[in-house]
Amino acid sequence: MSVVIVGSINQDIVARVNRIPRPGETVLASTLVRTGGGKGANQAVAARRAGGASVAFVGAVGADPDGEMLREALVTDDIDVSGLSQVDGPSGTALISVDAAAENTIVVVPGANAVPTSLTSAQRDLVNAANVVLTQLEVPTSLVLDASAARHKQAWHLLNAAPSAPFVIDGAALLPSVDVLIVNEHEALDAAGVGDLDTAVTALATRVRALVVTLGRHGSLVVCGDERADVPAFAADPIDTTGAGDTFCGVFAATLDASGRSPATVDIPLLLQAARAGAAAAALAVTRSGAQDAVPTASEVLAFIERTNA
Repeated sequence: MSVVIVGSINQDIVARVNRIPRPGETVLASTLVRTGGGKGANQAVAARRAGGASVAFVGAVGADPDGEMLREALVTDDIDVSGLSQVDGPSGTALISVDAAAENTIVVVPGANAVPTSLTSAQRDLVNAANVVLTQLEVPTSLVLDASAARHKQAWHLLNAAPSAPFVIDGAALLPSVDVLIVNEHEALDAAGVGDLDTAVTALATRVRALVVTLGRHGSLVVCGDERADVPAFAADPIDTTGAGDTFCGVFAATLDASGRSPATVDIPLLLQAARAGAAAAALAVTRSGAQDAVPTASEVLAFIERTNA
């Protein structure tokens, strides 16, 4: 069993503030923390800590001290970094403000993440060996397309379409290569190009095998063919929502991998199982600070679910 994440890795610089500043305004932060981040790397950590699956990360860091630190953080989580290349220039950086209500604003400077536009031969071999390939849009869309094309015929391609980006590059459409599309409400509206969520869900569901729309404290919606089902959120007292969506995606991917099933057999019960596991992990993550630092282990998630069901 294996999961490969092809995506971004960043140095997160997180400032805790009482409230997010308005345009032109300066506010004082109470703390400043530097930690590992990036949607792809966060998802890799979440998939690995979910237990069971071997996890490899494919991406790029810069030739700087941040790059080495980010690499070592993944190694500490027993993630295969043989597909993590080093390029000239700086590593990716995310500037994050988190307010007292646990909301955040994020500015990403892609750095090394923007450099690779296709896989190397060694990276392609890693992807081809995976049961589940998970991608996002913090890297060039051409890299996502290449990763999807490199997977074997029975492997899943999960796309977390965040942040929103065009689904067509050089004439090649991205969505036909996707088995499960994971988006939040705003990303769903952007991807469908319509103004209301129900219409967006209907439009997107016809273009992929399965669709998952995360709705924050309102849970998530899973769609497969003509079937739809709601997944309630787990109650939590959030202090930082920065990595919640990434935690959901990583655990979702690991759950599909553990099922031993192929995309051709996807159905609502499997999606519900994966979404519920992801939701529980995300609920725990928001009660902690940081992105990768906040990702819970499988035993922590299991205990949380048992307490919640008690």
